[in-house]
Amino acid sequence: MKENNHAIQPADRLSCVQEYYFSRKGKEVARLNAEGKDIISLAIGSPDMPPSPETIETLCREAQKADAHGYQPTAGIPQLREAMAGFYKRWFGVELDPKTEIQPLIGSKEGILHVTLAFVNPGEKVLVPNPGYPTYTSLSKILGCEIVNYDLRPENHWQPDFEALEKTDLNGVKLMWVNYPNMPTGAAAQRETYERLVDFARRHNIVVVNDNPYSFILGREHLSILQIPGAKDCCIEFNSMSKSHNMPGWRVGMLASNAEFVSWILKVKSNIDSGTFRALQLAAATAYANSDAWHEEANIKVYSRRRRLAGEIMEAMGCHYDADQVGMFLWGRIPDDLPSAESLTERVLHEARVFITPGFIFGSNGERYVRISLCAKEEKLAEALSRIRQAFHSSK
Repeated sequence: MKENNHAIQPADRLSCVQEYYFSRKGKEVARLNAEGKDIISLAIGSPDMPPSPETIETLCREAQKADAHGYQPTAGIPQLREAMAGFYKRWFGVELDPKTEIQPLIGSKEGILHVTLAFVNPGEKVLVPNPGYPTYTSLSKILGCEIVNYDLRPENHWQPDFEALEKTDLNGVKLMWVNYPNMPTGAAAQRETYERLVDFARRHNIVVVNDNPYSFILGREHLSILQIPGAKDCCIEFNSMSKSHNMPGWRVGMLASNAEFVSWILKVKSNIDSGTFRALQLAAATAYANSDAWHEEANIKVYSRRRRLAGEIMEAMGCHYDADQVGMFLWGRIPDDLPSAESLTERVLHEARVFITPGFIFGSNGERYVRISLCAKEEKLAEALSRIRQAFHSSK
């Protein structure tokens, strides 16, 4: 066989990113489970409860129709866009034109790609929170953007430090990613933060994108950056059904902004994918009409009970946490005498057979923190608590 002297190599962009932490670590957890270790995963925020019965019924009914299986418009069907506009009016008091100011997404992660492609040229800069969702960084790097981190710190309640931002070299910055209610820290959205972000965006000619999927988890106050006068001119907001409607695998999200921004994003999106299955879009439209009682029972009450158990797990590990956190996770600071968060999470994984997330994956400001997901049944959380208490007690 002739030797190949010109071995195929991957694109250079792959050298700037690694396999997603949960993809890589998930393989190890799967191996441990195959060995009979029965790992309890409290790592990923994948809701384990079903959508509303009406949502599932709509999907099944519409999928039975013979004419429901063709390609759909990338812009989304009118019923879904109108339901999304109604959702923003009902819960946030924000008026959106369903024809021009909304773009359905195949989840928010896809939206990060499309927005970056629409607004940022290779070599231009993107402001990314530290700590923050890793995809803000990884997708920006893949697309050739320069990352400029801005700090979120506990002494500032994990809100942006606007004095520090004003001192940052903002030349070439096109986008700023923000995420409130915040993941991973659980910091609640604040109207004052939104007001300052809109002012910052307008003065510096930067597009601020608020990733807002956690408004319905534990919190009863629903804030949107689009509530701020003038925000629609310089801001984009993502929302997702994954968390708020127990639909992570359905891959339905949305973004909202002014009509021009939406048209630019649609130009990108229409060249990358096609519209979502019609029956799924109609089911999503049904889910947006879920009652107040459904949100209370399916989200707030369930996650409140789980949150109490997660707090006990934090205490069993000697971690400290802010009791005012909202969202789908609990974020806790590790004891000062430990060398790193990963030393704690690895011990918990191998001695207690519980998988939790080390905060370093969210940035350097998360290095002394761990994160617990609330996406596990109460009996699983209680079992995890028992295992951790036993492992930590037996080592003393």
